[in-house]
Amino acid sequence: MSDVTPDVTTAPPFPGWRFALSSGELIDLSVPIVDGMPVYPGDPPVTVVPALRAATDGANVQRLHLGSQTGTHVDAPWHIDDALPRLDQIPLERFTGPALPVDARGLAPRTPLPPSILPADLRPGDIVLIVTGWSTRFGHPSYLDHPYLAAATAQALVDAGIRTIGIDAASVDPSPSSDGLAASSDGLAASSDGLAAHRVLCGAGAVIVENLTGLDRLVTAARLGRPIEMFLFPLPLAGTDGAPVRAVARLGAPRRDPTRARETP
Repeated sequence: MSDVTPDVTTAPPFPGWRFALSSGELIDLSVPIVDGMPVYPGDPPVTVVPALRAATDGANVQRLHLGSQTGTHVDAPWHIDDALPRLDQIPLERFTGPALPVDARGLAPRTPLPPSILPADLRPGDIVLIVTGWSTRFGHPSYLDHPYLAAATAQALVDAGIRTIGIDAASVDPSPSSDGLAASSDGLAASSDGLAAHRVLCGAGAVIVENLTGLDRLVTAARLGRPIEMFLFPLPLAGTDGAPVRAVARLGAPRRDPTRARETP
């Protein structure tokens, strides 16, 4: 467990960010929730079936059965520790803000991502999105072989004041392999604690968004100097460890000089 005191405050985003994003392109970064969709090993299966039909009952209503970690979802700190805040104890500000995509594509399966991948200009209130490219494998066994955050990288994020982290993979930690074991890139057990990054982040009061998809478009937008605003609001499930989210990015107009990071319009 991280010895960092949970912090549920948020710093104001960079000046002018709302002006830059007053209008712009919206991009859905969520995995659709469908009957029988893939779930994390051991999680409840997803069932989406008719409960009522318009032809016979006067209205169409679906019956849903799913876990709190279904599809694109957010982890509240309580997900890994009973002493930490539950989902409905997290301030709404934690689920929206300026986003920085971190391009970590092209790495080998189960590669731990070091602190060196992080940009130097992180600011409190930023939403950091780790782009592994693994979302293209969603639904295939290899999806579980994604790169993951080293514990030191999670700590570097916390030290920079980051309290919202997303990834286009099943977890920020190594996921179980087909034999049910978590493995590192050398094929050995990653650690006796397979939730090392979760424990650092959640121990600091951060929220984690997993199973994002299509983040490559944000990498391109950032290179073009387009400001990115994220919306990651979860279902209002009271007292839970997390919930599915509709993850949406809004892209602003390109800045006058894309080489100048976060220029105020």
